[in-house]
Amino acid sequence: MSVTALPPVPHYNAAPPTKADLDYADLATIDLSKMESAQGRAALASQVRDALLTHGFFYVVNHGDEEKRLYSDIDQEETGWYQAYKLRQYWHIDAGVRDQLEYINIDRDVHKQDHPEALRPFLPEIEEFARFNHANVLFAVLRLIALSLELPEDALVKIHNCNGLGEAFVRFIKYYPRSAEDEEKTNNVWLKGHTDSGSITILWSQPVAALQILGKDGKWRWVKHVENALVVNAGDAMDFLTGGYYKGTIHRVVQPPPDQQQYTRLGVFYFTMTDGDVKLVPLYESPVLKRVGINPRCEDSVAPTMLEWRRGRANGYGRTELRPSKEKGVEEEIINGLVIKHYN
Repeated sequence: MSVTALPPVPHYNAAPPTKADLDYADLATIDLSKMESAQGRAALASQVRDALLTHGFFYVVNHGDEEKRLYSDIDQEETGWYQAYKLRQYWHIDAGVRDQLEYINIDRDVHKQDHPEALRPFLPEIEEFARFNHANVLFAVLRLIALSLELPEDALVKIHNCNGLGEAFVRFIKYYPRSAEDEEKTNNVWLKGHTDSGSITILWSQPVAALQILGKDGKWRWVKHVENALVVNAGDAMDFLTGGYYKGTIHRVVQPPPDQQQYTRLGVFYFTMTDGDVKLVPLYESPVLKRVGINPRCEDSVAPTMLEWRRGRANGYGRTELRPSKEKGVEEEIINGLVIKHYN
């Protein structure tokens, strides 16, 4: 049997962790090695519930994989996601400054889209990476969330088949340096505070500090790098499905601390949505939601499907005119009749 030789890829040397004294968020760590027993899953479900109610972010360890890759990409938006390449300077950040990042999105079924020639030899490896994230990490997290809501363990897994284009995808991202003038104009903010549009986002932790989350006290805190850990957060879809119980987590990207500013910041993500035809209404059958009270974002009759919400968010981000909010440092846009906030 012949084996296709892969083209050479330069070895990536990760930046050393920052030595800056940063105000880190105290995030819980979910150990997936405890998923084997019902007792272990129940304990983890309780941890996940507390983590989502406290910060909306948590670490996942003992997931069983260490692969990382990055390449770049081509821009299409008809389907409500950036199919492959997003060019730099596509989004407006603030004060006339546009973004300095580029990324490639690759659907978990790599055969659903065209790819740059340089990427094609690596598609089997990328497809396996996506499969691992979906089956080993996403499904484990969804089961724990379902248990935390006192629902059948597979209740959320069933609506995450993700067979439609863009419902689950790998993203490789690269941030380029900005001028001192642009940093000053934007107060060192590279991406404004926002929520993700999907249900669960998985970020493979890397050492260049830049990710911050907004605490309930209104303070931004850094997410600390944990070697070989995954950083997991909830998005808008989870907020819809739980009637506001598990809210989409507000996060942003800022300039790294001084001792890391000479390094390129790379990111490897796995973004997930519910199936596109799922109507984003609360899971009324959850005993937990019945007890705590359900606060839907809109009437069920006008609730968007996942596909409608994804399209609205993707086609509006960084391109629509934002209006000032009554909240300090907050701007707003309207998507599907609902207010979306951006935090600066």
